[in-house]
Order: sequence, then structure tokens, then C-alpha cells
Amino acid sequence: MSRRQIERIVTPPAPHYVGDGFRVHHFIPGAVGLSMQRMDPFIMMDYNAPFYFSPSKQPRGVGVHPHRGFETVTLAYQGKVAHHDSSGGGGVIGEGDVQWMTAASGVLHKEYHEEQFSAEGGMFQMVQLWVNLPSADKMSPPKYQALEKKQFGRYLLDDVGSVVEVVAGAYKDAKGAASTFTPIHLLNVTLVDQASAEFEFPAHYTTAVVVLEGNIRINENKDVPANHFALLDHSGESFSVQGQGPAKVLVLSGEPIGEPIAAHGPFVMNTREELIQAFRDFENGEFGYLA
Repeated sequence: MSRRQIERIVTPPAPHYVGDGFRVHHFIPGAVGLSMQRMDPFIMMDYNAPFYFSPSKQPRGVGVHPHRGFETVTLAYQGKVAHHDSSGGGGVIGEGDVQWMTAASGVLHKEYHEEQFSAEGGMFQMVQLWVNLPSADKMSPPKYQALEKKQFGRYLLDDVGSVVEVVAGAYKDAKGAASTFTPIHLLNVTLVDQASAEFEFPAHYTTAVVVLEGNIRINENKDVPANHFALLDHSGESFSVQGQGPAKVLVLSGEPIGEPIAAHGPFVMNTREELIQAFRDFENGEFGYLA
């Protein structure tokens, strides 16, 4: 079986704030070589690398904003986030949990630091990923999946704590908790004492690794440091990830949808005309109401 090779290793771009509660490195789109088209079906990724937020009486976050045409996936590693949307979804994302919101035909959404976390302050680490929807599903009803860590399939790599947690898709005989519109694999991988893991996805899938903690080596010859993003090419199906000491990584792989992408701000559609309609619908209040 042929091996995938690294197409590029991306240094985290300079951080910026989304609202006042998320200090993020914006990898997709914008970083060199990481366009929406190249990363299809993953059309946006912000990474809030570990950062200490001081205590605040007023929870930090992002106020009400719209989405249409895709899904937002928030993976919480440190800290807690509360959120609400106009379709009735909402709750608290705790450490290790995932919020999977299907905006589809349109929702209003807001997200902010959970009240107790905000009052006490603490370390905060999150990934927010936007997953595109096929044209046939872009105007489907919104839905929400609150995924707790205990729901994820687990595959033990050794007997000292190295493990693959399956948020979506599968790893060997472990299955993910999320339902998806297209084939998506999202894997949280913990590697202890230079442990390694082998991964195999179809060659045409878009595949990447985000280093959340520690340093790793891919295919035994390419080192990737903490907070960096490694994009794999389409030259093969398999690759290996080895920790250089303790490490944690997010592995993502998905089948490209292969349709035109028309994006502007919080809307991702297939044509300019659909974007214009999205703005009209939003202005006419068709996304519902959220205080």
C-alpha cells in the first residue's frame, strides 16, 4: 500500500480575536495552500491554541450571527463554551466534548465562555471547523448534535494510555458518535511515550493533522511541532504519526464534495445568486430570532 506524503507543514498564522472570547490561528482558508477548494469538504478552521483568559464578570464570546449552507463543529480541549441558536439548539460544551451544529437553511447563533469558567478564568483551547454541505442538503432543516466525550468510540493503541477517540467516522473497529452528510473522519489521538498510530483513508480524501500538544513525526521522517498544521497529499492511502514524547493530535479526513463554492462571510453556497438570496433571507428575518 502506497504512503501519503506531506504536501505542506503550515506554521500557525498570527493570532487574532473572533469576538472577544476566541484567540485563534486561522488556518482555513487563507494559510498558504489551504484554500476552501483544496481543503474541501473542510472550508474553515480556526484554532484557539492554549491561552489563559483572566476572570471576567461578563462572559467573553461572539454575539448573534447567522450561518447558512454548512455545519460548524467545535471541539473543546480546555475551557467551557455555552451557545444557543435560533432553531432551539444550545448548551454547554465541556472539556473533551463536541458541538456539531448543522446550519443548513439558516440559523442565528451565539457562543460565549460558560459562566463559571468566565468567572474563574483558566486555560482555553478549542478548534472550530466548518464542514461544507452538498448542494442537495444546503437548504435542509437545521439540527444540532451535542456530543459528549463518553459517546466517542475508543481504540486503545497500547496499555499506557495511548488512544484514538472517534468523533466522526471510524478507526479500525471504533465508531464515531456524529452523523454526517458526507464521509468525514474526525479523530482525537493521544500518544504516550513516543507511541505511534497508523492511519488509512482513501487517496482522494482531503487529509490533515493538527498538533494540539507536543511534537510529532509523520511517516518516520517529517517532524511537526506543536500548534502546526500538516496537510497530506493524495499520493497514497496510509501514513503514520509518532509522538516525540507525549503528544495529542487531531486527524481529519473527508471525501471532497467537488461542487462550486461561493462563500461570503457566514454564508457558503454554490452560486453568487444563492449568496444574494441568503443575505435577503437574513435581512427579512427568515433565520428566526435569537436574543
